[in-house]
Amino acid sequence: MATKTVRPPAKSKQCRVMSPHEKLRKLIEKQQALAKDFLELMEELEDAEDHRRLEAAIKRNAGKPGIPWEEAKRKLGLKFD
Repeated sequence: MATKTVRPPAKSKQCRVMSPHEKLRKLIEKQQALAKDFLELMEELEDAEDHRRLEAAIKRNAGKPGIPWEEAKRKLGLKFD
C-alpha cells in the first residue's frame, strides 16, 4: 500500500477569518471612500453646470450694454463705501 505524505497548507493559501468588528470597520471604510468620491463627482458636476450657465448667459447677452455698478448695487440693496 502506498503511503501519502501530508503537507501543511502553503502560507500563501492560509485564510484568516475576520471578526464581525473587523468586517464592519472595513465596510465603513469602503463606504466612506465611496461617499467621498461621490461628493467630489457632485462638486465637479455642479461646477460644470455653473460653467454651462455662465457660457449661455455670456452668449445670450453678447452685444447688450452692461448695468453700471452703482445701479446694480442699488437694485441688489448693497451698500459699499
